[in-house]
Amino acid sequence: MADQEVEAAIDLGARLTRSPPPAAIVIFGASGDLTKRKLGPALFNLAHQRLLPPETAIVGFARTTVSDDEFRANIRAGIDAHSRVEVTDESVWDGFAARLRYMPGSFDDPDAYGRLAALLGELDATMGTAGNRLFYLATAPEFFPVIAANLGRADLSREDDGRFARIVVEKPFGTDLASARTLNDELGQVFRERQVYRIDHYLGKETVQNLLVFRFGNAIFEPIWNRRYVDHVQITVAEEIGVERRGGYYDQNGALRDIVQNHMMQVLALIAMEPPARFDARDVRDEKVKVLRAIDSFGEPSAAQWALRGQYTSGWVGGERAPAYRQEQGVEPASATETFVAMRVEIDNWRWAGTPFYLRTGKRLPRRATEVAIQFKPAPHLPFASTAVDEIEPNLLALRIQPDEGAALQFVAKVPGPKIALRPVNMDFAYGTSFLQSSPDAYERLLLDCMLGDATLFTRWDEVERAWEITDPLVQRWRDGDDGLALYGAGSWGPAEADVLLAREGREWRRL
Repeated sequence: MADQEVEAAIDLGARLTRSPPPAAIVIFGASGDLTKRKLGPALFNLAHQRLLPPETAIVGFARTTVSDDEFRANIRAGIDAHSRVEVTDESVWDGFAARLRYMPGSFDDPDAYGRLAALLGELDATMGTAGNRLFYLATAPEFFPVIAANLGRADLSREDDGRFARIVVEKPFGTDLASARTLNDELGQVFRERQVYRIDHYLGKETVQNLLVFRFGNAIFEPIWNRRYVDHVQITVAEEIGVERRGGYYDQNGALRDIVQNHMMQVLALIAMEPPARFDARDVRDEKVKVLRAIDSFGEPSAAQWALRGQYTSGWVGGERAPAYRQEQGVEPASATETFVAMRVEIDNWRWAGTPFYLRTGKRLPRRATEVAIQFKPAPHLPFASTAVDEIEPNLLALRIQPDEGAALQFVAKVPGPKIALRPVNMDFAYGTSFLQSSPDAYERLLLDCMLGDATLFTRWDEVERAWEITDPLVQRWRDGDDGLALYGAGSWGPAEADVLLAREGREWRRL
């Protein structure tokens, strides 16, 4: 058997048992908020579930100078504040803390990477990390190519003798098509495509993963998952919060680049894709790319007709007064950056031709909710001519991604009584009540998959590129000031123009 086949067989065995090999996990930007809120708790939860080999080491790398013990204290504070699993046994924490090391260094200092290489060699000898490396870039995007280049110079990206070296890149992957291609070229000079894991935490959520199981594991849904039976699809990502402390960053990006180009395009692809031959990284991502290729880019006239941007003004959210976007810290007083996007897209293929997909996302909306709603076509004939029933609500399937993960199927039932009276009712499924256990955090699943070498829930370069090709004309159009900026009060469901977008076709947004 060839070496590549042996390696593939070993990787498959690891993925099936969900038991990763030992490795050293290096977190660049380990003093930041992402490590405290997400990465530290996720790694602790994996260790608590005995999904991390005892030989696994975790190395924090950042410019802040702290000791190993101070780094451990920072990680513990993040776990106490944000972990879904509490530390109830101090011996469990002690075992996890013993894995933690810290190394101060500047991201652009080649000598620091030499010291990192020496530390990793030491951990191979003392902890048995076996030469496997996982580099997580929890830094500002401008440091991605800098870190990758220095890892290459320190010979830390090389894979040999069955050892792996993988790099995890957080979004945003570029700010437009040109910058995304530049970043990919810079990473590609050091790492092969199979070594690069572009993480989108939405894909680690249980309901997003369950989309595939829901569709392809239940024979009752797949036959009607097409243009013959589906009237339209709505994908909503609503946030109560404003830009918080990210005003400077957000003002350079906006909702289109922050949410639509990555999260929403990924969810759209999963909803619309054809059945993969196998549930593995290559086949799943191949089908997702086919969906994205079937979506036209937002050039003229579709940009002006079927996409709009909005920005929140002051208002009330959750009983508290919220400032206007232009009053947020770090935001330009005359900013035209969008905090709300609504658009209509079509997938020009055999399954979905003519079926509209409506996308909306916004900040300072009435509640936090992410949902996919599949609206089915109405019944073709109502055999209730002798009654008052002349119209009923069509069936609807709502897939809740956050905050309460689950699904609800709406259908029509007769109201008890002597006459025919119909009312829509829901058949509801919630993860928490159905399985009597909390869903793992998205980062738990994705970090484990990284260690296993399973890239199914990560975005491949051609997915990223095609998503940018779809949205980039709109990015450029809005950057140049084309199209108006619709305003909406904080605490509302967005600008009135978003309602008009659907009303043109006799539809309306679903109330959440």
